Amino acid sequence: MSGRSGPTSGRSVRSSQQIVSLADQPERPGRSLVTTNHEVIQRWARARKAKPATIAGTERDGRAGVLTFDFPGYRQSRRLRPITWNEWFKTFDERRLNLIYQEQLRNGRPSNFFRTESPDREDA
Repeated sequence: MSGRSGPTSGRSVRSSQQIVSLADQPERPGRSLVTTNHEVIQRWARARKAKPATIAGTERDGRAGVLTFDFPGYRQSRRLRPITWNEWFKTFDERRLNLIYQEQLRNGRPSNFFRTESPDREDA
């Protein structure tokens, strides 16, 4: 599975390198990447000790709201609510989201940059 596209696909999805499997590697440090592959997303998060989470108060009809990750030492917000990987990916797939992320900064240091984006909505 590569990045999802749709009528409102953002420039960031179109200009990011597609990562479709665990074997794919960034072309260069600092490169923006896009994936929908669950194994790639879990490997990226686990390498940073990040856990799946949602922002409390953004839930809809009992489903997870805004998807995010809880990084140790970062974003220690009381609004972060831990969720399971199954719940995170169910919401991710139902909303047809892409994960745009970086493995490394341009200087080669690990990057925690990520965001989710929907090709179906301008306000994803």
